[in-house]
Amino acid sequence: MIRGSCVAGNETAGWAVYASMNRCAATNRLAATFAAIGLRRWGTFAAFLAAMLLAGCGAGGPKFQSSDITGSSFGRDFSLRDANGAMRSLADFRGKAVVIFFGYTQCPDVCPTTLASLAEAMKQLGPDADRVQVLFITVDPERDTPALLAQYVPAFDPRFLGLYGDAEATARTAKEFKIIYQKVPGSSAGTYTMDHSAGTYVFDPQGRLRLYVANGQGADVFAHDLRELLRAG
Repeated sequence: MIRGSCVAGNETAGWAVYASMNRCAATNRLAATFAAIGLRRWGTFAAFLAAMLLAGCGAGGPKFQSSDITGSSFGRDFSLRDANGAMRSLADFRGKAVVIFFGYTQCPDVCPTTLASLAEAMKQLGPDADRVQVLFITVDPERDTPALLAQYVPAFDPRFLGLYGDAEATARTAKEFKIIYQKVPGSSAGTYTMDHSAGTYVFDPQGRLRLYVANGQGADVFAHDLRELLRAG
C-alpha cells in the first residue's frame, strides 16, 4: 500500500503476471507429456490433441503487451448505476471491448493519468474506438455524486462512463474484481483521500475478462492490446 497517493500497490498485477506466465507453461508441459505418451498409444489422434493444447499459447494467438488473465474466475459482472441513474452491467456493452478502472474524482495523480492514457489510446484506435467502452467505477461514492461523475469522466473522452453504487454495492463490486480500497484521513478534519488498487481490467467483445493492465503502462499498451482484442472479434 503506497501512502500519500491515491493508489494501492500492484497486488493484483504480480498475481496476474504469475498466472499468465504459468498458464502457458503448464499447458506446454501437459501437451508435451500427452504427446509423448499418446504417440506411443494412440498415434496421430494424440498428436493432434497435443497440438490443440499448444495452440492457445502459440504464435497464432493475440500478442498482448499487458498481462493475459483469460480464464480468470473473478470479475464476472457488476450492477451499478451510471450518471443518469440507469442500472448497468457487462451485458449492456456486449459487442464492445470493455475497459474498467476503479478510482475517484478527487484522486491527485493515478486516476487522471490513467484516464488520460485511455483517452489517448482511443485517439490511436481511430474508428475502432467506437467499439470500446471505458468505465470508471468510483470507490468514493460518498463524494462522487452522479452530477460530479457526469462532469468529470466524459471530460477525458465523451464516450467514457462513470459508474457508482452505494457503500454496499461498491464493496461487493470491489471484492468481485479483487480491488483494495480504503479511506485515509487528511491533514484537516473532514478531509480524506482514497488508497486503491491502480490496475485496469479489459474485457473482450464477448464479455470475457482477458487482460490486466498494470498502472503506468501507458496509452500505447492500451491501444495495442485493444486493437488485438478487437481483431480477434
